[in-house]
Amino acid sequence: MPLRIAVLGAGGRMGQAVLAAIADSDDAMLAGALVRPGSQHVGQPASADVAYTDQPVGALDSAEIVIDFTLPEAFNSNISACLEARCPLVVGTTGLSSAQSNRLREIGRELPVVWSPNMSVGVNLCFRLAQLAAGTLSTDYDAEILDVHHRYKRDIPSGTALQFGEQIAGARSQKLDDVMEFRTPGKHRQRHRGAVGMSAIRAGAEPGSHTVSFISESETVEIRHRAAHRGAYADGALRAARWLAGRPVGLYSMADVLGFPA
Repeated sequence: MPLRIAVLGAGGRMGQAVLAAIADSDDAMLAGALVRPGSQHVGQPASADVAYTDQPVGALDSAEIVIDFTLPEAFNSNISACLEARCPLVVGTTGLSSAQSNRLREIGRELPVVWSPNMSVGVNLCFRLAQLAAGTLSTDYDAEILDVHHRYKRDIPSGTALQFGEQIAGARSQKLDDVMEFRTPGKHRQRHRGAVGMSAIRAGAEPGSHTVSFISESETVEIRHRAAHRGAYADGALRAARWLAGRPVGLYSMADVLGFPA
């Protein structure tokens, strides 16, 4: 039987990409499509059998798994509805507050949850490569992260860029909050040894590009990922949903989904 999936944030860019991925899949089907209250999508067909709704209960009624790409403003109410429905969760929402992140960790003690700032298989491989490089190269190599997204992306730096920073800092036995230096135009300060530099561009229709550079006085090592379109993230979210089905309660990451060693 196909896996029955509800999509939260179905009217957004990522939600639409997930709907397309489900439609193209042989082993998954759409069970619900939740959009914001007052959305022009409400009542319109999301698939042959499912209409868009702004009612969480209606979207979750027959779902086995939820894929969530809502905005942070809708996160609390949607996550509570999932908890009440006892629906396992794949969460790709970024820009969450500390309180929301902590709430999601708590829910991971009651439901099976996969949480990742980026669902792309390629990006998660690059996270691993950045961790390996940072652990291998000394702090003589300055670490820099360039984060490029479309002009409408709200969070800056992105969750993906911050996760790259976490991987680098962790491999160096540092805390990212202690070593991150975010570059802003017109403001320059001397770089500190061991810092993780970060800068961001928001322009055009770029779905996502990240370059991690390790730069010494004698060489540069670069790790780069560029998404051609949002299907890369949607395919990863669908892969996570398949993996999560039948898993025990717990908070998982895409590293777990992909079988990376701890």
